[in-house]
Amino acid sequence: MTKTVFIDGAAGTTGLEIAERLAGRSEFSLITLDEARRKDAAARREALNEADFVVLCLPDAAAIEAVAMVDNPTVRIIDASTAHRVAPDWAYGFPELSAAQRSAIAASTRVSNPGCYPTGFLALVAPLVAAGIVARDARLSVNAVSGYSGGGKELIARFESDEDIGFRSYGLNLAHKHVPEMQQGAGLAHPPLFAPAVVPVYRGMLVEVPIGFDTPSADAVFNALAAHFAGSPLIGVRRAEGESELLLRKSDEATDRMELMLYASPDGTQLRLVARLDNLGKGASGACVQSLNIMAGLPETAGLRI
Repeated sequence: MTKTVFIDGAAGTTGLEIAERLAGRSEFSLITLDEARRKDAAARREALNEADFVVLCLPDAAAIEAVAMVDNPTVRIIDASTAHRVAPDWAYGFPELSAAQRSAIAASTRVSNPGCYPTGFLALVAPLVAAGIVARDARLSVNAVSGYSGGGKELIARFESDEDIGFRSYGLNLAHKHVPEMQQGAGLAHPPLFAPAVVPVYRGMLVEVPIGFDTPSADAVFNALAAHFAGSPLIGVRRAEGESELLLRKSDEATDRMELMLYASPDGTQLRLVARLDNLGKGASGACVQSLNIMAGLPETAGLRI
């Protein structure tokens, strides 16, 4: 049976990419509102309550407001904002995070889509904490660069009008809204020190976690990550040996995959763990569609770019 989907915020970057992934799929039918009706509260409320699935691609406050408008108990919601990512009554939409996460998503009526930076961080760190390789009270740092499309329409316009920007560091108050999500998802006692930046490429992302150990640990780290993601159709793990550089290219194609790489010192005590993903793919729209597939009982990678 065809399921109806309403994307609230369908005109934004994430919403448009979700619609692209659903286009032509017979399993889903999109409920759409024209420009005038998108701004009409009654029309939005009607769409929110008549859909089988609602995907919220809205700012946090608007997402909270939209959830409050849903009074039909059969409607299932995926929220792409940060509003509900640490809420106890929402399933976290990262099916590869743990053995139980996929089932939690499948059974839930409320799923919060992970942030792009936390997706890379948690893929690298959560399996190591669960395996006892990284202590729960470890004080970690995470350095990351993203394409400017992750900042929404205003940042896209800024980067495309000001071609002189070569690097934009932000989150300098050390209180970025992704940090609670990273800490909770990894099971850490302390928030990680997060240093995000934006570079002049449209899409793509590198998330790096440097870790030092007292004893050689490269093999243990690699084996834990490889075992955790074994069989995953979207996440690959490799030891990056003999490489002298790692690039983000402006020509990189859209993808819903994520690659985890381990760079190690010769003695295996110093590691640079790096996740490479598309901030609009596994970091946003692709992850939404993956959770939607799971919730609808469909093949997990249907419609994804793999």
